[in-house]
Amino acid sequence: MKYGGLIFANLFRKPLRLTLTIGSFAVALMLFGFLAVVKEAFSGGVQIAGADRLVVINRVSIIQPLPLSYMDKMSRMQGVKAVTHANWFGGVYQDERNFFPQFAIDVPTWRQMYPEFKLSEDEWNNFVKDRQGAIAGAATAKRFGWKIGDRIPIKGTFLPGVWEFNLDGIYHGSRQADDETQFWFQWDLFEEKVPERFKGNVGWYTVRVDNPDDSLRVAKAIDTEFANSPYETHTDTEKAFAAGWVKQFGNIEFLILTIGAVVFFTLLLVTGNTMAIAVRERTNELAVLKAIGYSDKFVLVLVLLESLVIAVIGGGFGLLFAKGLTLLGDPTHGMLPFFYLPTKAMLTGIMAALLVGIASGILPAVGAMRLRVVNALRRV
Repeated sequence: MKYGGLIFANLFRKPLRLTLTIGSFAVALMLFGFLAVVKEAFSGGVQIAGADRLVVINRVSIIQPLPLSYMDKMSRMQGVKAVTHANWFGGVYQDERNFFPQFAIDVPTWRQMYPEFKLSEDEWNNFVKDRQGAIAGAATAKRFGWKIGDRIPIKGTFLPGVWEFNLDGIYHGSRQADDETQFWFQWDLFEEKVPERFKGNVGWYTVRVDNPDDSLRVAKAIDTEFANSPYETHTDTEKAFAAGWVKQFGNIEFLILTIGAVVFFTLLLVTGNTMAIAVRERTNELAVLKAIGYSDKFVLVLVLLESLVIAVIGGGFGLLFAKGLTLLGDPTHGMLPFFYLPTKAMLTGIMAALLVGIASGILPAVGAMRLRVVNALRRV
C-alpha cells in the first residue's frame, strides 16, 4: 500500500493505546467466536436434518411409548421407503456427570436410515453378531478413551442394574456437524432385559420417504392411520422435530444475538472514542497534509483505513484464538453434540469487525475531512 507507512506511523504513535484497542477487538471477536460455536451446536442438527426423514412419536409425549406393531403398518404405507425404531436408554458411565445419548436400535434397519454415520463393514458385522455389542460415536470414544474391544459398563437409571457392552465399532459422521456423541446397542437385548410392562414397545420411529416433497402427506397419513387408537402418533419432519427439541432450551439464537449486539455496541463506543482522540491529537498534522495539497477525500480515507486496520488485526487475532481453542477439544465434555467454529462464522465475524471499524471511524474521519487548514493551524 502506497501510504501504508504513514498509516502505521500514526497507529504506533501511542503503542499502549493501540494495544488496548486491538485487544478490545480481539476479546470481542473471541467472544463472538464462542457464541457462534454454541449457536452452531444447537442449530447445526436442524440445518443438516434429513429432508426425506420423518420422526414419529407418541402424541402425548416422547417419553410415552409406541407399539412395535406400528412398524409393519407404516412400512406398507404409500410413499414410505424404510422404517426404523429406537429407545432412549439414559444410563450413566462411571459418574452421573458423564452424560451422552444411548439408544437401543433396530439393527437390520438402522444403517439404511442413517447413511451419514460411517464405520467399517467388519465393525458393523461384529456388532450384528454380538448380542452385547455396542457402537460409539468418535467424540464419545475420544472423551472416555475407549477403543474397540473394550468392555463398557453402563449403569441404568430408569432401568436398574449395570449393563455391560462390548465396544465393537466407532462411527464417524460424514459431515462436520454430524452428531458423534451417540452410543448404540441392540434393541433385542433391550427387549429381553426390560420388565414385562415395557416389552413390545418402542420409543420412537424414524421413517424415510421416497420423495421429500411427499413428507407432509406421509406424515398426515401416519397420524390419520393411528388416530383414535390407544397410542396416537405425532409425526414431524426431522428438521421440525430437531427445531422443536432446540426450543425446549429457550430461544438460544435470540440470546446469542442479544449478547453479540451488546458486545459490538460497546466495542463501537470504545473504538470510536479512541479514533476521535487520535484525530484530535493530530489536528495540526492533518492540516499540514491539506496545506501541501492532499485532498479532503485523502484525509477521510486515511483516518478510515487506520480504524479498519485496527479492526482487522484485532478481529483476526480474536477469531484465530477462538478457532485454536475449539481445535484443542470440547471443554463442555460432550454436553454439546459437536464443538467447532465454522468458516462461515469466521467470515461473518470479520465482516462485523469491519463494520464496527467503519462505524467507529466515520465520524472522526468526516471531522478530519471538514477541518479548515487556517483554523487547525491556529491550535497549539
